[in-house]
Amino acid sequence: MDLILVRFLFVIFVAVTCFLIHPFGLTPRLDAGVGALIGIAIVLFEWRLRLVSLKRLIGAAIGSVLGIFGAYLFALVIRNSIPAGNTQSFLQIMVMLLMAYVGLIVGANKGDLLNLSALGGIFGGEKQSKKSYKILDTSVIIDGRIADIAETGFLDGTIVIPQFVLRELQLVADSADSLKRNRGRRGLDILQRLQKVASVQIQIVEDDFPAVREVDLKLIELAKLYEGKIITNDFNLNKVAQLQGVEVLNINELANSLKPIVLPGETMKVFILKEGKEYNQGVAYLDDGTMVVVDNARKMIGKTIDISVTSVLQTTAGKMIFGKWDERAASRMEQRAAVVMTTVATVPNGEPKKTQPAMADRPAE
Repeated sequence: MDLILVRFLFVIFVAVTCFLIHPFGLTPRLDAGVGALIGIAIVLFEWRLRLVSLKRLIGAAIGSVLGIFGAYLFALVIRNSIPAGNTQSFLQIMVMLLMAYVGLIVGANKGDLLNLSALGGIFGGEKQSKKSYKILDTSVIIDGRIADIAETGFLDGTIVIPQFVLRELQLVADSADSLKRNRGRRGLDILQRLQKVASVQIQIVEDDFPAVREVDLKLIELAKLYEGKIITNDFNLNKVAQLQGVEVLNINELANSLKPIVLPGETMKVFILKEGKEYNQGVAYLDDGTMVVVDNARKMIGKTIDISVTSVLQTTAGKMIFGKWDERAASRMEQRAAVVMTTVATVPNGEPKKTQPAMADRPAE
């Protein structure tokens, strides 16, 4: 709040100064208006300058000084080769502005290469941390699980959303197909959820690559430009990006790694939902969606049974568990339960009720 007040007073001060001095030769009110615009421009420049790192500021300053020194040398050449006049003054000013501008931009871009900690002193505590950029793919936005991951705090750095991904998402949301339209609108809702997460910084970039048509290849080029990672659940994009040396964070791989570990020989209780592809197989699913293929369980569809795990197969699509249902062991357990129920009967007070002896076993009267 104090900074806003200081900036407001600065703009008023510049406007009042221009109103009293008349630096532009206009009416007092127009001079004051021009002065207010100049003050606002200076405030905006200062606001943007606060976001620049110290290394870039030092690089921009060094580049500007070198550019001005080079412009001075060019001005000497212009002074000796062109007669004095308006043309000479114009060329000297243009060379000065050009060299200063080029030095400023190039120095700022190369400032990240500076190692301030090697200078010591006041620069010894400068952190050398590098921004971590995570670039979102359209598929992972529509999927929606990225918002849950961000809300738990496991996602750090800057989330980059390219403009061409937003355009693709908007095309999906405006599709004539109701299913695609609902998926696109869901993706837009997920982006709104991400913007509300306090621990995540969202950055929408305008960088585009007109020579590249496919969105997946544009994401790879953008990841190379920002030296970031692509977050996706697209299998093909994952493979192509890895071949080109771009790091990929796959949501499906994360979900598979979080599934509980099951070892061969363990027993578990599953509900047989449908018939399997092979003979006499049944298929069940765990709570996390893991498929369980059970041998000898075809006739137990619609029932909950105890199975023994035989093997676990990890694939790119997920994890599959293979098990076996022992029909003989289940039958023996059922027979034992039936024998216990028929031979042991309890009375209301909990004591076993004795059976009457047969006629042949009764003593003769």
